[in-house]
This record gives sequence, C-alpha cells and structure tokens, in this order.
Amino acid sequence: MDVELSRENPRRTFGAMSTRSPKRDYDYLLKFLLVGDSDVGKQEILSGLDDGANDSPFGYGCGIDYKTTTILLDGKRVKLQLWDASGQGRFCTIFRSYSRGAQGILVVYDITNKWSFDGIDRWLKEVEEHAPGVPKILVGNRLHLAFKRQVSIPAAEQYAMKNDMAFFEVSPLCDFNITESFLELSRIALKRHGIDRFLKCNKVLSLQDLCSRVIVQYTHPHHIEKLPLPTSLRSRLRSFSNTSMCAHPMPSPYPSKRTKIIRPDSPSHTSVRKSCCIS
Repeated sequence: MDVELSRENPRRTFGAMSTRSPKRDYDYLLKFLLVGDSDVGKQEILSGLDDGANDSPFGYGCGIDYKTTTILLDGKRVKLQLWDASGQGRFCTIFRSYSRGAQGILVVYDITNKWSFDGIDRWLKEVEEHAPGVPKILVGNRLHLAFKRQVSIPAAEQYAMKNDMAFFEVSPLCDFNITESFLELSRIALKRHGIDRFLKCNKVLSLQDLCSRVIVQYTHPHHIEKLPLPTSLRSRLRSFSNTSMCAHPMPSPYPSKRTKIIRPDSPSHTSVRKSCCIS
C-alpha cells in the first residue's frame, strides 16, 4: 500500500492512499523541509546523500535546493523529498507556499555558530505560522568541528525539549547521524498520520530481515558501525535497531535512550573526534 504526495498540490497536508497499479520503488513518500540560516550547512546535508537525485520539478537556477532519497524504515521503503528554500530572502514566498505541504521539518543550526542557534526562534515562528502542527526535529550540524563548538549539547537538548522536538547532532562530512535523523522524523510523521500501523503489519519476514533482527537483539547500537559489513547492511541494521528500541525497549547495561532527546551516538568528545577525523 503506497502513500503518495501530489507535487501539483504543494498545500496538501498528506498524500492519500494510492489505488493505481503501477509498481513503484517505494512504499511511502514524504516531503521534508530543511529550515535555518543560509550558512548552517543544509546544502552539505543534501549533498552528502549518495543515492539522492536532484530532479527538482522547478529545474535549476530557481534558488531552491531539492533532493530525493530513499531510506529503509522497519522493512518499508520511504522516499523523501527534501526541500531547502530557507535562508534565501527573495524566495521567502516560495518557502511559505511549500511549507504547507510538508510532513516534517528539520530545523538546522551550526554548532560552531551561536548566532545561528539564537535565530531558531525566528524560523520556528515562521514554521508555526505557515505549517502549524508539522513534526519537527532539531539538528546541530558540523559535528566534525566540535573543537570549535559554540553551542553546548545541554543547551540544545533543553531547547529541543522545550519545543517538543527530537535532537540530533550530525556531520555530513563523516556521514554521522544523517540517516538516523531522517529515520526518526519519518517515524514521527508516519505515526502522526496513523500510518505507523502498516509498519507493524503481519508478514513473512525475509531471511535478511530475520538475521537483522537477531543481530540487533544482541548488539548495542554503538557497536553496529564497527561490524565488518557493507555500508548498506549496516544502514539496514541501524534501521532495525532504532525501530526495536523505540517500539520494544529492552533492559540493557547501557544507559537507555530518552524519548525525545536523541544525543549523538558517541559518548564523549574524544570519541566524537575520533569518529569524525579527517584522514
């Protein structure tokens, strides 16, 4: 069963169930907006998506950064339309128009720029005016520059909790927490529209799905990246791991994750720098 968003009607809040028969390469289609100041690295996030396509319906040179990518959420293929029209003063009207058709919003700031963090209030005000009630997550970009940090993790966590947002710190340069942030926002968006029940439908699992579930049951999320597996398989394992932890929290000797605040996977500055070092 497919969920489709109409490009012709950007104000449509959520796509209706599609009854057309042509087979697609995805199960759900979601539209996400990236908002934030122009120099916080939103384009870096989009450019880091290896499987993304720049097939903008507006063509090139219109001032809107657009990309599509597909993620795997609990065995379902979710295609994301990612739009960045913010930070461009003369395209404010376009941003306001297309924000009404979004199912999720990533509020992005630069952890090395305190001014970009202080400006989030202005973007949230714009979002609440033109897209009230749309799920949001707070994204601190450029974690690989943590040694230049101007915005502390506790300050960002407190702000995210105050505004009912999940929180991630990411690094496009190191491909760190990018997919995880999209997975979390997709899960929230589908749950908001009652589609999450289809993610848990009864079905015969493939051998790969069964193996993935067994591995994540006995492997802590911090250790998945260290497994000697192809990148695509590690991404699949992270998907099953995130879904398993959200749906069925299990006792563990490790600290449990919070519901709303999602800190970087690396527990310390030392490990963050090691995981994001540039050779």
